[in-house]
Amino acid sequence: MKKIALLGYSGHAYVVADAVKLSRDQLLGYYERQQAITNPFGLDWLGDEYVAGALDILKQQSACAIVSVGENNIRRKVMQHLQHQQVSFTTVIHPASIVSGLATVADGCFIAAGAKVNPLATIGAGVILNTGCIVEHECSIAGFVHIAPGAVLAGSVQVGEGSFIGANAVVKQGVRIGSNVVIGAGAVVLKDIPDHQTWVGNPAREIIK
Repeated sequence: MKKIALLGYSGHAYVVADAVKLSRDQLLGYYERQQAITNPFGLDWLGDEYVAGALDILKQQSACAIVSVGENNIRRKVMQHLQHQQVSFTTVIHPASIVSGLATVADGCFIAAGAKVNPLATIGAGVILNTGCIVEHECSIAGFVHIAPGAVLAGSVQVGEGSFIGANAVVKQGVRIGSNVVIGAGAVVLKDIPDHQTWVGNPAREIIK
């Protein structure tokens, strides 16, 4: 049984906390700038992770951490801060998900209920694979990506760092999606997408800002 601290405690963090409990690991508590008003899991507030000494309890308790924040850029910044503090990360995998033994999943990821990760998929650090999404064979997902509920990545799809694939979006086999890309909910992506673009619709097209 692992001892796990949450970094962030609202919205997405409740889903992570629920998965930790169902996995029968121990929730040590949560870090936030201020003590949470809403505390559905009755967790201890461990303080602000940016205050000197606040993270010491993790080493004292031989505990690990997961950044339970849905927004990619914030999750990346917090993980980088924790890395500098030599905090150990864990990956939380909901017991109702399916992850192939031939897939590779880096530290600090969250794989939600009903998500499926098939053989030879590679998942980078700090990735969220949300409820019911499908990551098919040989997909490559870089760090700090969020695959939203119900999204489907067909075989050999590549997704660059920091990108967001919206709920129920579908990405055609072999497509390459760049870094910091946003794919809208329900979009159908049929061709490669460069970095820093937003695509929506069926078939997906770029939104020109």
